[in-house]
Amino acid sequence: MTTIRTTLLALALLAGLPATALAQAETNAPHAGPTPQSQQQEQTAPPGLYQIPGQQNVTRPEDVPLFVPAQDQLVGRVSIPDSKLATLVQPEGRTWREFRTFWLRWGAAAVILGMAALLTIFYLVKGKIRIERGRSGRTVTRFSGPERFAHWTLSGSFLILAVTGLVVTFGRPLLIPLIGHPAFTALSEGTKVVHNFTAVPFVIGLLMVLVFWIRDNIPEKADIAWVKSGGGIIKKQDYHPETGRFNAGQKILYWGVIFGGLALTISGAMMMVPFGITGISGMQIAHVVHAALSALMIAAILGHIYIGTIGMEGAFDAMGSGEVDENWAMEHHYGWYKEMFAQRREPGMRGVPAE
Repeated sequence: MTTIRTTLLALALLAGLPATALAQAETNAPHAGPTPQSQQQEQTAPPGLYQIPGQQNVTRPEDVPLFVPAQDQLVGRVSIPDSKLATLVQPEGRTWREFRTFWLRWGAAAVILGMAALLTIFYLVKGKIRIERGRSGRTVTRFSGPERFAHWTLSGSFLILAVTGLVVTFGRPLLIPLIGHPAFTALSEGTKVVHNFTAVPFVIGLLMVLVFWIRDNIPEKADIAWVKSGGGIIKKQDYHPETGRFNAGQKILYWGVIFGGLALTISGAMMMVPFGITGISGMQIAHVVHAALSALMIAAILGHIYIGTIGMEGAFDAMGSGEVDENWAMEHHYGWYKEMFAQRREPGMRGVPAE
């Protein structure tokens, strides 16, 4: 009877009726209201019989609030070994879902498409960066076989991870209307498996690149001049800034890939082993870090791919055959060229800094 009365009171409040009208109706109606025995039980009920978390103790069902805002996790007690099942409500999940379905998609699209648009505009304005003196016909070895293997292992696995990650992120709004639910289900399951297993060669390539090139990517004084001139591309100069084996831009990309790749590896491992490393809140944070870093790294790698292919003449040879033209080496990495191939220097060559 108490439950029925509480329900009627709730309906009356929703309908805009005052609570006194319901009480008057109960008084006039036959057999309405609690029995003398139940009245005596309610009158003798001890204070705090009805306890609401976060609210003051109440003594009557009528005082129970119809809605209690969730400020934290709603956790119960379970007797089974899996204690995480005691969490019934996790309000942070709503914030994560909003990030997953709105902010991530729009943010990643803006970063990746924005970088693609900037590279397109730059190419239309500047065109391809040519070797100023043209190819000399003589080549020098820039990267060995193991170094190129490490680079292509890392870059190839990253591209696979990027594509499969984009399918998972944008698949529902973009692919389902095109291929339908059954096909997208099979596609998403396959991309998830490929994504997880491709993480292994990615980590191997990342560690190899770290070992091979960490010594050549230590910042040095010559990097300041490179940054000030924009690599000799944005700010026109009579000569290219003298740099070592890697210029400041390549060093920034290198350390970004190393630290970003390690963060992707750790956050990805936290999600690949559910509840093995952290709880649901930790996995949500790991997903936010993983997704945001992935979008930024994809945008950065787009710039790297542009420079290494259509953006600069002779740049692809470094990772293609491992041999670069001598004029290209002197124009873009003259410090490294002097150190490794000083005996082959040609004095007075345009693009070489005056000493």
